[in-house]
This record gives sequence, structure tokens and C-alpha cells, in this order.
Amino acid sequence: MSIKEQVIHELDTLSEAELVQVAEFLAFLKFRAQLRSMLELDDAQLATLYAAGAEEDRILAEAGMADYVRGLCQEDVS
Repeated sequence: MSIKEQVIHELDTLSEAELVQVAEFLAFLKFRAQLRSMLELDDAQLATLYAAGAEEDRILAEAGMADYVRGLCQEDVS
């Protein structure tokens, strides 16, 4: 029996709560693999990712400023 078959067999015996834990662990493993691959990026790749994130942050901050200003105006009226 292969490892995959053994895992599938074990999954069939788990409760719903245990399956949730397995799903969470699988998500962690995928996240860890992504993190490791990110650590292998060179400086140019990291700069590109940073720039993309910075632009998204700027857009979100500007969108939030309108709500903030409206709230300040409402406080001034009160």
C-alpha cells in the first residue's frame, strides 16, 4: 500500500472535527512551502512584490480616507 493510499485509508476513519484539523494542517503545509519559495527570491523579485503591495496599500489607504473625512465632518456637525 502506498503512502497516499495509507493516508486516504486513515482519512476515512476520522471524525469531522479531526478532518477539520487535517485540513488546517494541510493549509499550513502549503503556506510554509509558499513562504520557503518566497525566501528564495532575489532582490529584484522582492522589489517587484514590495512595489505591488505598496501600490495596493496606497489605494486602500486612500479609499479609507474618504470614510475617515466623512466621520470627522459628522463629528464637527454633532
